[in-house]
Amino acid sequence: MSDDVQDGFVRVRLDLSYDGKDFSGWAKQSQGQRTVQGDIEAALRTVTRSTETYELTVAGRTDSGVHARGQVAHVDLPVELWAEHRDKLLRRLAGRLSHDVRVWSLAEAPSGFNARFSAIWRRYAYRVTDNPGGVDPLQRGHVLWHDWALDMDAMNEAAAALVGEHDFAAYCKRREGATTIRTLQELRWERRPDGVLEATVKADAFCHNMVRSLVGALLFVGDGHRPVDWPGKVLAAGVRDSAVHVVRPHGLTLEEVGYPADELLAARNREARNKRSLPGSAGCC
Repeated sequence: MSDDVQDGFVRVRLDLSYDGKDFSGWAKQSQGQRTVQGDIEAALRTVTRSTETYELTVAGRTDSGVHARGQVAHVDLPVELWAEHRDKLLRRLAGRLSHDVRVWSLAEAPSGFNARFSAIWRRYAYRVTDNPGGVDPLQRGHVLWHDWALDMDAMNEAAAALVGEHDFAAYCKRREGATTIRTLQELRWERRPDGVLEATVKADAFCHNMVRSLVGALLFVGDGHRPVDWPGKVLAAGVRDSAVHVVRPHGLTLEEVGYPADELLAARNREARNKRSLPGSAGCC
């Protein structure tokens, strides 16, 4: 599948962040809800005085209420428009966008770059407190309160069984025609000095609800409601377990997206479009 930029256009990479509280996720919605994509595309159209909306492609679509600190997107703009506005575009966007979304950099992307398909990993953080007094009011929009004491060592032991390439169907909301095979590169918990437990979740890609489902399962281990081997057994069963709760979105932040060296971008772009299967499987999800 070709991803060549059309003649007369230039591909621009955007690095951005947003507080997801008042957004209905990243992607534009048919009912006109406020979304990150919609806000940025509208701002671009306004500040460049364009009659056309130039569509953004994002590294990872976030759900309603989920935040991003290190989101990446790209947009293909006419060469003349980019040349006219590039030097002032960042400042003009800052003046047009609402304060809960910021674009931090705009730069011409290297050849072969695709914000979604060239990425080799995405790293999320999920933050929870088990403080019996609740959440620090200054962090309430980014930290989940879990009203049970949590055993971090048990949670990390359970998490270790989930790392690697697996079919995560048990932890994903299925989408027709989409594979649920992913390589989970890192899943671990740390307790910060302020007592907040922070999960680092890193994978080549994520399927819908995967991070929040994994966190929900590990919290059940941490508070003693399930044994350490339970999340691994759920994974092996390959079907959704009603006991796995999808935790609330506000504790989740997309922290960073990783890309290969410039000369490997095009190859990664092609590779990521191939539908995966596990060794010995029939290749159907």
